[in-house]
Amino acid sequence: MRGAAAALALAWRAGPWLATAFALLTLAGAALPVVTAWLTKSAIDLIARGAATAPALTGLGTALAACGVLAAVVPQAARYAREETGRRVGLAAQDRLFQAAERFVGLARFEDPVFLDRLRMAQQHGATTPGQVVSAVLGIARTTVTGAGFLGSLLVVGPWMAPVVVCAAVPSLAAELWLARRRAAMLWRIGPAERREFFFRELLVNVQAAKEMRLFGTGAHLRELMNGRRRAANAERGRTDRRELRVQGAAGAFGALAAGGGLVWALHAAAGGGLTIGDVSLFAAAVAGVQGALTGLAVEVAAAHQQLLLFGHYLAVLGGEPDLPVPPLPRPAPPLRRGVELRDVWFRYSPDHPWTLRGLNLTIPYGEAVGLVGRNGAGKSTLVKLLCRMYDPERGEILWDGTDIRELDPAGLRARIGAVFQDYMQYDMTAAENIGLGDVGRIGDRARIEAAARGAGAHGFVAALPRGYDTLLSRLFFQGDDLGGDLGGDPDGGAGNGPGGAPGTGVLLSGGQWQRLALARAYLRGDRDLLILDEPGSGLDAEAEHEIHAGLREHRRGRTSVLVSHRLGTLRDAGLLVVLDGGRVAEQGAHAELLARGGLYAHLFGLQAQGYRTVEPDDGDLAPAFPPGAGDGARADLPGA
Repeated sequence: MRGAAAALALAWRAGPWLATAFALLTLAGAALPVVTAWLTKSAIDLIARGAATAPALTGLGTALAACGVLAAVVPQAARYAREETGRRVGLAAQDRLFQAAERFVGLARFEDPVFLDRLRMAQQHGATTPGQVVSAVLGIARTTVTGAGFLGSLLVVGPWMAPVVVCAAVPSLAAELWLARRRAAMLWRIGPAERREFFFRELLVNVQAAKEMRLFGTGAHLRELMNGRRRAANAERGRTDRRELRVQGAAGAFGALAAGGGLVWALHAAAGGGLTIGDVSLFAAAVAGVQGALTGLAVEVAAAHQQLLLFGHYLAVLGGEPDLPVPPLPRPAPPLRRGVELRDVWFRYSPDHPWTLRGLNLTIPYGEAVGLVGRNGAGKSTLVKLLCRMYDPERGEILWDGTDIRELDPAGLRARIGAVFQDYMQYDMTAAENIGLGDVGRIGDRARIEAAARGAGAHGFVAALPRGYDTLLSRLFFQGDDLGGDLGGDPDGGAGNGPGGAPGTGVLLSGGQWQRLALARAYLRGDRDLLILDEPGSGLDAEAEHEIHAGLREHRRGRTSVLVSHRLGTLRDAGLLVVLDGGRVAEQGAHAELLARGGLYAHLFGLQAQGYRTVEPDDGDLAPAFPPGAGDGARADLPGA
């Protein structure tokens, strides 16, 4: 009932006048069959008794014709009201669902398979269930009105038949409710298989995966995995359908036998003079009407029951507890003035995972550049996620100018952070939008966007694109194919043309170009208090990486920044280098200090430098890349030196 109330309230808020019109049209359509049956009985009886007069027949004929017109028009109007209500409700429900998803502060929910299944069910049924529940409720009202009218008619003609027909419909109602629960449970049970099938289906048409699939010949294998999930889901659906066939067939046969027996009685009664021909006509219509109404009632109730069970997933997402605690009145995040401190921070992604950070203590001083160094899995990227409060430490605390970030407003904290993540996004949108999403408040400020692109070294190639900053960076869509835009697609399947005959498809960028756009997003947020750069040059060639890091050094001058890179040469100018090992701070200090200490940093730096200091002669022996006696200054200019 809570789900029904929520669904109906959502439908009412989406369009109260439309919902009212839908209800009135539904009730009008419900009364028409009963009125038509009585008018038909009256006409037949007048003719059979020989008492028909022209005015009477004309009046009855006109009334029947009017009922026919209404019977043709009312369902169409009701259908439009239903569809329009569904569209408005779907939009409102979708918006509420993703508003609820935005309330989850961190990332843990989106890494939980159970939550992902629930979210998928909520997406599927949250937008459709309210409209379907409205239709079901009005369908119940319609069948109730129609059934009550025909039941009253049946009581007039054959009183004993009314309870027989009603009792015959009770098993059908019980069966439909039982089946509805089974089908809802089945849909939840096959959710993981359908989600995996969707994954394989998307993978088979993914342009990034296409290269490996064709080179390694994995397409057939992935297709079989996709089909296997579909076959498993189909088997479950088939078992449910066969169960429904048996149960509904038995219930329908029972009702048909009851109706057949009643019709035999009515024919014998008419032959004996107990019923008129009009009575027989009304009796047949009433029995069929009552049975149809009760069957429809069972179907509508079962459908509403099933939809409301599925709607529970939508309500569960809307009413879900926060994944990270947020105080009722969080404190605004102040401008950073002293720095960020991590005290005895312990973190693991779940109780089943090993500790990623183990009692980590670290201070990021205000205005300083801190470089994070370590082997893969040392905890560098995890530390970045904790600084952005994508997760909370299991133990310990992270302080922003002395205040635990769990006491701060998460949105306010993140508004003070600019970042380039190692797994940066490539949005299937225009170049300007790809940059502007770094700060949606400036997404329409073309001057700021172009300035950010220049800072990231992206302006040259973006300006050279077919439509400059308005070029779509995707082959998934046509340029301007959104409604209200320049529809570049050809309805017959061709690529279509844009203005001036230019191809309507978008443009694909190289990995290095995409990385520059990700950097431009960070430049657009350049006035933030904390700048985080996680492998900002990993996809760039040596020359481009040198150019980017030179620009970043100037950009972050005087700013508090955290730099993560496996290329140690790009971090040597950081004021403080922090070496992580096993989730702890193994050592920290300046570049020269750590080299002199001869610890883990010196070891990793030496391994990288060795690749630049040696070459492989023809005889296969490693030899110095510089002639004997070359000074350190000759080596210092090498990348990574």
